[in-house]
Amino acid sequence: MDDRIRRHAEVLVDQCAEVQPGDMVRVVAPPVAEDLVVAVYERLGEIGARPTLSWRGSRAQRAYKLALDPEDASTAEHTLAAIKETDAYIGINGARNVAESSDVSADVMTALRRANKELQDEFRETRWVGTQYPAPGNAQKAGMSTEAYEDFVYRAVDRDWDEQRAFQSQMVEILDDASEVRIVSGDDTDLTMSVEGMIAENDADDNNMPGGEAFTAPVPDSVEGTIHFDQPRMWRGEEILDARLTFEDGDVVEYSASQNEDALEEILETDDGARRIGELGIGMNRGIDQFTYNMLFDEKMGDSIHLALGRAYDENVPEDREPNDSAIHVDLITDMSEDSFIEVDGEVVQRNGTFTFEDGFEAES
Repeated sequence: MDDRIRRHAEVLVDQCAEVQPGDMVRVVAPPVAEDLVVAVYERLGEIGARPTLSWRGSRAQRAYKLALDPEDASTAEHTLAAIKETDAYIGINGARNVAESSDVSADVMTALRRANKELQDEFRETRWVGTQYPAPGNAQKAGMSTEAYEDFVYRAVDRDWDEQRAFQSQMVEILDDASEVRIVSGDDTDLTMSVEGMIAENDADDNNMPGGEAFTAPVPDSVEGTIHFDQPRMWRGEEILDARLTFEDGDVVEYSASQNEDALEEILETDDGARRIGELGIGMNRGIDQFTYNMLFDEKMGDSIHLALGRAYDENVPEDREPNDSAIHVDLITDMSEDSFIEVDGEVVQRNGTFTFEDGFEAES
């Protein structure tokens, strides 16, 4: 077995999920990721954990969704019960065909997202991590050979995570003390939001592998202005291009896309919370240096920011505040490498992708 797969498994089990002897661990993965599952199970055995495995078949899921009446979508109580008894969850993504569910109706997908919200809420109470196996379908979507994609994935995953965390902590400290954030890029992005009292978090080797971002939540009704998401967003196999959103009092009041605008509309129509922003994330993983149509990696790219339509993460919102609530959490990305800056309380903290605490930073253009 490739040593990089074993190292990947060790990071997932030991650092991300922090599995202890006797823990009940749920592993969910597609068959294409069997090598990583084997390595994860080997490590769980060495620790003395108690795992259970659920294979996730994309063709079977598609068949179910095509046959399902949206009115029949409801919470899977047996899955909910299993999550409640789980100490740690390890989710592994990987696809032979990334567009397998592209012909499933929007009504079914929306109904299932709403039905699964209770599962998502309970799932977040466990120790969990999600990761990517370098499967052929994902390599093809990224426009890379399987071997090149493997190198890309492991370059992003196999890092000095203590060093990465320390690097990101500098941005976390800036966000934690901030009142207002302004994002400017080119001529068509100028967006402000309040983050006063919100809690900034450091995503290194925790819930996502790879990690690589500092993130917080805006005050839901504070987002004002317009943003152009110049990086594509895949949604159920459809590519949304050039999404533009205009906000007033926190709500999306205008939207457009140069391709698949109906998919963007589907996202926004999920529920009331889907028209508000639940997360501001700032990508900081320099090991991710190209766009690959995989949000787990793309949102962590250095020189990028992302905003998530929908649900805010509980860890970003103090107990005395009401978080933005939704059945979705959909990230959209803007490149900040050129003609761009991030301003915090009137001070530029990143210009053209370079942070104030990095060599080469220029406070003024």
